[in-house]
Amino acid sequence: MRAVIQKVTRAAVEVVGANGRETAGSIGHGFVVLLGVGRGDTEADARYIADKTANLRIFEDDAGKLNLSLQDTGGAVLLVSQFTLYADARNGRRPSFSEAAPPEEANALYEQVAAMLRGHGITVETGCFQTHMQVDLCNDGPVTLLLDSRKQF
Repeated sequence: MRAVIQKVTRAAVEVVGANGRETAGSIGHGFVVLLGVGRGDTEADARYIADKTANLRIFEDDAGKLNLSLQDTGGAVLLVSQFTLYADARNGRRPSFSEAAPPEEANALYEQVAAMLRGHGITVETGCFQTHMQVDLCNDGPVTLLLDSRKQF
């Protein structure tokens, strides 16, 4: 499982459809988490990503050090499914997505990550799985981190 975590001052995700755009979720300060689920990912991968996200200390304390977590600051998470995090563009010009989990499996693990984050007492807003979305955010810092449950990076 892979996640791109962006510290934000605000963020929103809209679903784009035939009838225009509709806001699916929005937060104030916290994290936008773009989440990709790979083939073979399990509940253990979901737990790793949720626990790591909930406890990352990348908010400034009174001394200006990155020492506080979402829980310390009352931050929220905007969780957005992002299967393209498993794109392989090493060969040719069109990326392969064969390492991304099938939609049914991916959605179940995506929902587990959301539930696990909520279990940490964090407010979680989400996009809509398997739809065209537009994410608007204000990256704070900017601070952007990459997580991989298999620790490939």
